[in-house]
Amino acid sequence: MGAEAVLVAAGWLWVALGAAGTDEPQVLSEVLFCQPDEPSLGLAVTLGTDELFWFNFSGSSWVRRLPELPPELPPELEAPELVLKDAEFCQALLALLTNATSEQLAQARGIPVAKLFPLQPPALGKPNTLVCLVENISPPAVDITWRADGVPVTRGVTHTGYTAIGGVTFTRFSYLRVTPGAGTAYSCVVTSAGLNSSTVAYWVAQEAGDTETLWTALCGAAMALGTVMALMGIAMVVVVAWRGRTGG
Repeated sequence: MGAEAVLVAAGWLWVALGAAGTDEPQVLSEVLFCQPDEPSLGLAVTLGTDELFWFNFSGSSWVRRLPELPPELPPELEAPELVLKDAEFCQALLALLTNATSEQLAQARGIPVAKLFPLQPPALGKPNTLVCLVENISPPAVDITWRADGVPVTRGVTHTGYTAIGGVTFTRFSYLRVTPGAGTAYSCVVTSAGLNSSTVAYWVAQEAGDTETLWTALCGAAMALGTVMALMGIAMVVVVAWRGRTGG
């Protein structure tokens, strides 16, 4: 079972690339993985936690991920024929380790963590995109589905590939184009291969007025509590002063 764990070959191209607007160093990395689960192969170039390029093995070509990137692929990317050779080596190594360690080592699996949020500030009746961020994926084999009020949704759904974070954990994004209506409950369901449970994240569209009413109520409650505490403080001062004058 240990050989069925993900094989990851991470090449750190360089470190301490300054992130735009921050002093935090970023790492540009190229990560190739192979595994018995689907997808059996994966390769991505990332900067920090942002995926820049991914390799389409079925089409033997690189694909840019971010729309801000120029349409021309950088010449520093590994040639497709070399990528395919690396993939063959990874799969051969996986088969070798599987035969050598089968039923001797336990397979490590991570429990996915999902977060669901709108890409733009939400407004009822206006088109938006819901983002489902799935973290702590290991191995990189999860199925992400969407529901609206419990009903499966497939239209307007797009998924990204897997981005390696740190050691052998991955993240993945899924997007759903929506025009939210009041009270509609959206959910992102993450099912991991080999696990008998799913991770679910929710987001509910709300009227702007409801949020304003809630904040008004909370502010009013805070002000009322502050007034009560102030009156109690004044009362305590009066009592202490009176006891001082009367000698206790």
